Amino acid sequence: MNARRSASGGSTASTTYREALRDGLREALRSDDRVFLMGEDVGRYGGCFGVSLGLLEEFGPDRIRDTPLSESAFVGAGIGAALGGLRPVVEIMTVNFSLLALDQILNNAATLLHMSGGQLSVPIVIRMTTGAGRQLAAQHSHSLEGWYAHIPGIRVLTPATTDDARHMLAAALDDPDPVVMFEHGSLYNEEGVLDDTVDSVDLDSAAVRRPGTDVSVITYGGSLPKALAAAETLAADGIGAEVVDLRSLRPLDDATVLASVARTHRAVIVDEAWRSGSISAEVAARIAERSFYELDAPVQRVCSQEVPIPYARQLEEAALPQPASIVAAVRQAVA
Repeated sequence: MNARRSASGGSTASTTYREALRDGLREALRSDDRVFLMGEDVGRYGGCFGVSLGLLEEFGPDRIRDTPLSESAFVGAGIGAALGGLRPVVEIMTVNFSLLALDQILNNAATLLHMSGGQLSVPIVIRMTTGAGRQLAAQHSHSLEGWYAHIPGIRVLTPATTDDARHMLAAALDDPDPVVMFEHGSLYNEEGVLDDTVDSVDLDSAAVRRPGTDVSVITYGGSLPKALAAAETLAADGIGAEVVDLRSLRPLDDATVLASVARTHRAVIVDEAWRSGSISAEVAARIAERSFYELDAPVQRVCSQEVPIPYARQLEEAALPQPASIVAAVRQAVA
């Protein structure tokens, strides 16, 4: 990690998304004895994506727990631990495996507070890797965040920057309700500048990552770097794209989205999930319901092709949103 001083005088450090997540876990484990990490290969192996590397040696097997290959069992155990007063962080290797624990998440974690009349909180954080772009083929390349955002009773987070990767976990552990955190696999090696003057993040607010006046490009997670790259290309043509990072899909900060649309009067939504029934559809509906008369053009959506994600590199790239397809949608919106 390379440190330097920022223009404002604060200390900054360059780090990777993976290292920022690890630092967030380490801080949570050090600051609260109730916190522990559990999941497949999180201990001796260091996590399937290397996020927990070294934590077993630092905190021991009681705090860093390798589990059997049964998502339903270890997510259920995490829910029980949360009910018992602990603060479990449960890692599910990839989002498709979370379907094996969907009953635990949907029918237990999300509902117990309501069904107990407010007596039983479930302060569990469930982390998982999501998204495509790494040639993992159809069974390991899903973007199912929209499914979870459909469920009342849980919070759904999609950190896309190193600062959010570093600080979202602490805020999530402070939440008395279940939190599901989606980490896009393409981001783990991404480098960013971590500002150590920032020690917390707001889980309820979207963020404008780049200001603009001509079009609002609304996205989240692994699509944020693509949206920012598209905005750079568009700027060379004199088109000012405002890039909005949703950050949280439930609750959805539509106030920030609608304020952006009020400034630009055009919207392009970028979502790696399939178009039908996606978060992009929800955001487009809210814009139509509440900001219809602000629009100077129809809302555009850039989503994955409605096919199982291919393995072959060129086919996978063709199936996913890319900077070029975002640029094309923006140009159509502003034409």
